[in-house]
Amino acid sequence: MGQVAAKIKVMPESVDTDLEELKKKIEEALPEETELHGTSEEPIAFGLKALMLDISVSDKEGGTEEVEEAFMNVPGVDNVQVVGLGRGL
Repeated sequence: MGQVAAKIKVMPESVDTDLEELKKKIEEALPEETELHGTSEEPIAFGLKALMLDISVSDKEGGTEEVEEAFMNVPGVDNVQVVGLGRGL
Protein backbone atom coordinates (compact mmCIF):
# COMPACT_ATOMS: atom_id res chain seq x y z
CA MET A 1 0.00 0.00 0.00
CA GLY A 2 1.02 3.59 -0.52
CA GLN A 3 1.23 6.54 1.81
CA VAL A 4 -1.06 9.57 2.05
CA ALA A 5 -0.01 12.97 3.40
CA ALA A 6 -2.28 14.60 5.97
CA LYS A 7 -2.24 17.95 7.73
CA ILE A 8 -3.85 17.68 11.16
CA LYS A 9 -4.79 20.50 13.53
CA VAL A 10 -4.57 19.62 17.23
CA MET A 11 -6.22 22.02 19.66
CA PRO A 12 -4.85 22.01 23.21
CA GLU A 13 -7.20 22.05 26.21
CA SER A 14 -6.12 25.53 27.26
CA VAL A 15 -3.77 28.42 26.61
CA ASP A 16 -1.67 27.10 29.52
CA THR A 17 -0.96 23.75 27.83
CA ASP A 18 2.79 23.27 27.22
CA LEU A 19 2.92 22.76 23.46
CA GLU A 20 6.44 21.28 23.49
CA GLU A 21 5.34 18.63 25.98
CA LEU A 22 2.17 18.04 23.97
CA LYS A 23 4.26 17.48 20.81
CA LYS A 24 6.32 14.84 22.64
CA LYS A 25 3.20 13.03 23.84
CA ILE A 26 1.70 13.11 20.34
CA GLU A 27 4.88 11.67 18.82
CA GLU A 28 4.76 8.83 21.37
CA ALA A 29 1.10 8.16 20.47
CA LEU A 30 1.70 7.81 16.70
CA PRO A 31 0.22 4.54 15.44
CA GLU A 32 2.32 2.10 13.42
CA GLU A 33 2.75 2.96 9.74
CA THR A 34 2.39 6.66 10.63
CA GLU A 35 5.24 9.11 10.34
CA LEU A 36 5.49 12.70 11.60
CA HIS A 37 7.20 14.97 9.07
CA GLY A 38 6.84 18.37 10.68
CA THR A 39 5.06 20.53 13.21
CA SER A 40 4.19 24.19 13.47
CA GLU A 41 2.09 26.40 15.70
CA GLU A 42 -0.91 28.38 14.47
CA PRO A 43 -2.20 31.31 16.54
CA ILE A 44 -5.94 31.02 17.16
CA ALA A 45 -7.06 33.76 19.59
CA PHE A 46 -6.23 35.26 22.98
CA GLY A 47 -2.86 33.47 23.21
CA LEU A 48 -4.24 30.06 22.25
CA LYS A 49 -2.19 28.21 19.63
CA ALA A 50 -2.99 25.04 17.71
CA LEU A 51 -0.41 22.46 16.70
CA MET A 52 -0.31 21.79 12.97
CA LEU A 53 1.12 18.36 12.16
CA ASP A 54 2.28 17.06 8.79
CA ILE A 55 2.08 13.27 8.82
CA SER A 56 2.00 10.38 6.40
CA VAL A 57 -0.35 7.44 6.89
CA SER A 58 -0.99 4.23 5.03
CA ASP A 59 -3.71 4.60 2.39
CA LYS A 60 -5.60 1.63 3.82
CA GLU A 61 -9.32 1.82 4.56
CA GLY A 62 -10.10 4.13 7.48
CA GLY A 63 -7.41 6.62 6.52
CA THR A 64 -6.67 8.98 9.38
CA GLU A 65 -9.26 7.65 11.85
CA GLU A 66 -6.70 5.64 13.83
CA VAL A 67 -4.41 8.68 14.08
CA GLU A 68 -7.26 10.99 15.14
CA GLU A 69 -8.33 8.55 17.87
CA ALA A 70 -4.75 8.15 19.11
CA PHE A 71 -4.28 11.93 19.32
CA MET A 72 -7.63 12.43 21.12
CA ASN A 73 -6.41 10.05 23.84
CA VAL A 74 -3.34 12.20 24.56
CA PRO A 75 -3.73 14.19 27.80
CA GLY A 76 -3.97 17.91 27.02
CA VAL A 77 -5.66 17.49 23.61
CA ASP A 78 -9.11 19.05 23.26
CA ASN A 79 -9.84 18.56 19.56
CA VAL A 80 -8.31 16.96 16.45
CA GLN A 81 -9.22 17.96 12.90
CA VAL A 82 -7.87 16.84 9.52
CA VAL A 83 -7.46 20.02 7.48
CA GLY A 84 -5.75 18.58 4.41
CA LEU A 85 -5.28 15.22 2.75
CA GLY A 86 -3.53 14.21 -0.44
CA ARG A 87 -0.61 12.48 -2.10
CA GLY A 88 1.78 15.25 -1.16
CA LEU A 89 1.00 18.26 1.01
